[in-house]
Amino acid sequence: MPAYLDHNASTAIDPRVLEAMLPYLSGPYGNPSSLHRYGRLARDAVERARAQVAALAGAQPGELIWTSGGTEANNLALKGLCQGAASGRLLYGATEHPAVMEAAESLRAEGWPVEVIAVDDQGRIDGAAFRGQLVTGPLRLVSLMRANNETGVIHDLAPWATEIHAVSGWLHVDATQAAGKLPLDMSALGADLLTLSSHKIYGPKGVGALLVRAEVELHPQLHGGAQEKGLRGGTENLPAIVGFGAAAELAQQELEARIRHQQVLRERLDAGLRALPGTRLFGEGVPRLSNTSQFALEGWDGEALLMHLDRRGYAVSSGSACASGSGEPSHVLLAMGVEPMLAKGAVRVSLGKDSQAAEVDGLLRALDELRLRGSAA
Repeated sequence: MPAYLDHNASTAIDPRVLEAMLPYLSGPYGNPSSLHRYGRLARDAVERARAQVAALAGAQPGELIWTSGGTEANNLALKGLCQGAASGRLLYGATEHPAVMEAAESLRAEGWPVEVIAVDDQGRIDGAAFRGQLVTGPLRLVSLMRANNETGVIHDLAPWATEIHAVSGWLHVDATQAAGKLPLDMSALGADLLTLSSHKIYGPKGVGALLVRAEVELHPQLHGGAQEKGLRGGTENLPAIVGFGAAAELAQQELEARIRHQQVLRERLDAGLRALPGTRLFGEGVPRLSNTSQFALEGWDGEALLMHLDRRGYAVSSGSACASGSGEPSHVLLAMGVEPMLAKGAVRVSLGKDSQAAEVDGLLRALDELRLRGSAA
């Protein structure tokens, strides 16, 4: 049987989520902004889902803005805070997702002062360098992910939030990969803005959220309606929002069980990878997500290895799905000081709540066969 081991890229819709969505694919069909009964029924569903998703991050429903996904939420956070602001700098981590990196670099192209925060060889924030950046001039925003989408490395953000706020900066946290895999509490993290995405937690694609503290003032990036407090015009995608809400509620209820299940499998995978000669496991010296392992097999190009594994029935990734096909080494690994050729050989395995030990064992056997077969760099 084929084994899907790319859950950081996307997850299958949970049947219970689909069941929650189905009634809203045929009705209620009113516009949630309409005042008649059809509109009110739709609005009730939107607000119920808003409360479900906000609860997953320990936030208030009124702090949530619906978006089309994590990419739009990240863009709204960075551009919404910086465009039109009088002064300040934008700092982002060297291992951030392209949705943060490219949004930040677009602001740099407009003349906004942008700086990259370095990481160490395990992918953690370089504390000394970052602390120096915080005090070298007026600060507007720092954007840091809670957990890395490639390596799974978890960032301890709460202490940094205190230092960021001490110099009057805002903290945006991309929690896209952390949601459903780690406990999330916006206040405990010290986040002023926080990004979530539905299809990473067994919900539908095409819907996400940006959680925004009441004191944060954003400039809208989409115009044409008063929806979402005027920050995101456009009629809401009701079935997808309902699905996101259901997925968030299930993720919160089942969080501990999912973590335990995935941790056992990931440790099994890591032990098998360490036993394979010529294998390099990245970020293994620091806390990682329970479901994520990124590694390189000596002599193999990552995309070639991915395709060989795919032919054997194992779906994995050579990095971020949003950057796949670029042919370039992982920017995450390069920032960690990994040699470009080794970084180009990286493969990511991301387990899911329904992954099985037999899939892990089969993948390890396939890797061993390919190792013995020889290089395909």
